[in-house]
Amino acid sequence: MSNGYQSMSLKIGETMKKKVSTNLILGCFIVVFFFFVMFVSFVYTPYDANQMRSEDRFHPPGKRYLFGTDNFGRDIFSRIMKGTETAFLVGTISISMGMLIGVFLGALSGYYGGWFDRIIMKINETLQAFPGILLALMIVAVFGPGTINTIVALSITAVPGFIRITRSGFLQFREYNFVEAARALGFGSSRIMFKHILPNLFPTLVVAVSNGFAGTLLAEAGLSYLGLGVQPPDPSWGRMLHEAQSYLFSAPWYSLAPGFALLLLILGFNFLSDGIRDLIDPKY
Repeated sequence: MSNGYQSMSLKIGETMKKKVSTNLILGCFIVVFFFFVMFVSFVYTPYDANQMRSEDRFHPPGKRYLFGTDNFGRDIFSRIMKGTETAFLVGTISISMGMLIGVFLGALSGYYGGWFDRIIMKINETLQAFPGILLALMIVAVFGPGTINTIVALSITAVPGFIRITRSGFLQFREYNFVEAARALGFGSSRIMFKHILPNLFPTLVVAVSNGFAGTLLAEAGLSYLGLGVQPPDPSWGRMLHEAQSYLFSAPWYSLAPGFALLLLILGFNFLSDGIRDLIDPKY
């Protein structure tokens, strides 16, 4: 009986390892691939992404144009490559700003508590009452479309999640023995917060960043699709989908290329997030 139980445990353990390995490898491969495409696009694209060629409008995919051309005769493959710059630029800056603000406010709120905690949590609950994409739409509608306003809007929508995660961690760790020992040694609050407690939240924050990046990519594409995000002539996958919707049947390749690129990159970050989470907490 015990041998059977041990055998079952080993099989479960092997399955978990295989699952974790698959998620991490697949997620890393997809994300690194798009990073490579982005870096290559800085120095090379098959054609100028914004150059219009009226004689080549709706050219189907082939040797000359790998993914075909759009209604202006622009090379879709080149625009997909340049679109990775937009995706990573908006995603990286938005998540970075949201994390810095959210972690800072969440740390202060969770460590000190009191009236400051109540104020921060009221603001946080108010922001979380709106769906992220709706909040971003409201902000962009007020300040106007554009890359900078899109980044600001998506940064604000990312803050509440990081506040919640950081505050929860600080509420838990501030009562631990190592924190009490640091206080007894006379360490200041800032050192205890950012050198003793915060490093313990790093794995959880890594998962949150990876997950948040996927959500930010989708939100940016949604705003650009509605004409409120990145503006022409800068390539954006969401904007390309908007332009392609009128030609779904006459030129299906126009919408398939940016749609598949967006889907694949979001899946990559989701796989990466799941793989990291599995490593941190084996019960998943």
